[in-house]
Amino acid sequence: MKKLINQPNAVVDEMIEGYAAAYPQYIRVLPQNKRSLVSVQTVRKGKVGIVIGGGSGHEPAFMGLIGSGFVDGVPVGNVFASPPPDPILEVTRAVNGGAGVLYMYGNYAGDCMNFDMAAELAAMEDIRVETVRVTDDVASAPKEDAEQRRGIAGGFLVFKAAGAAADQDYSLDEVVRIANKANDCVRTMGVALSPCSVPQTGKPSFTLAEDEMEIGLGIHGEPGVRRGKLKTADEVADELLDQITADMELSKGDRIAILVNGLGSTPHMELFIVYRRVAARLEELGVQIHRSFVGEFVSSLEMGGCSVSVMKLDEELIRMIDHPVDTPMYVQK
Repeated sequence: MKKLINQPNAVVDEMIEGYAAAYPQYIRVLPQNKRSLVSVQTVRKGKVGIVIGGGSGHEPAFMGLIGSGFVDGVPVGNVFASPPPDPILEVTRAVNGGAGVLYMYGNYAGDCMNFDMAAELAAMEDIRVETVRVTDDVASAPKEDAEQRRGIAGGFLVFKAAGAAADQDYSLDEVVRIANKANDCVRTMGVALSPCSVPQTGKPSFTLAEDEMEIGLGIHGEPGVRRGKLKTADEVADELLDQITADMELSKGDRIAILVNGLGSTPHMELFIVYRRVAARLEELGVQIHRSFVGEFVSSLEMGGCSVSVMKLDEELIRMIDHPVDTPMYVQK
């Protein structure tokens, strides 16, 4: 599996060097830790600091979301691995404007452990930190155990809602409330068509036959809920949406945001074909699509496949989802 890299163990640091060189108007790398990235424009006194993070390999998540109206800082981990506490703490210090800091990340054991350790260290420096863990992956646990679910592409919508609230100078308690509300209102289901390979191994992260797909596979290659023969785009879209609507009650007149997310090697052509079917199905249900996002938001290196996320909206969440943002990887006016 071919890659444009130099040394496998240098890919993350060299990626950050290139990213910082490409977008100096948005980000800077902290001198204390080369894995700590912060905004050059959004950190200000009295504003809640928004920190997200996780492993590399999910670009444009997470560092691509640093910018106005969105995220203030990102500690960067190794490929598919949580950042350690040190860069998290450095970012926390840098984005703290006196109103506290919110951590948001996918619900994975390594992220939970390391971000919690950083929060404890920040508390020793009188920096108040609160945490919201994203749990949008319908495939990873039953509804009655929703707090155990993984966080995948729907985290983009959760981060966006919280970032908008912080940008509007909401208090930390209010930003946390909105982040939790957004997380409660989003569901995601994905399908994998082909594996990725971690640079350090050069080997496929899992195996699928040429005519196979796997429903519910995680963004690090975690097992899904069903493996079977590859179906048409419409059939796949129906299965993903059926899993979501079975878990989330949608009624005629509801308003939603929808995200069709590519996992790394799926062309936009195919993503729009999936979106077309999902939009038609939702129209049949009488559900109004308020805003759509189609593209790569949370990838998995070069994995083939996509995910569908649905967020149920009320007036407050509509204001957050519509809030303008300006980042290197996503701009919304």
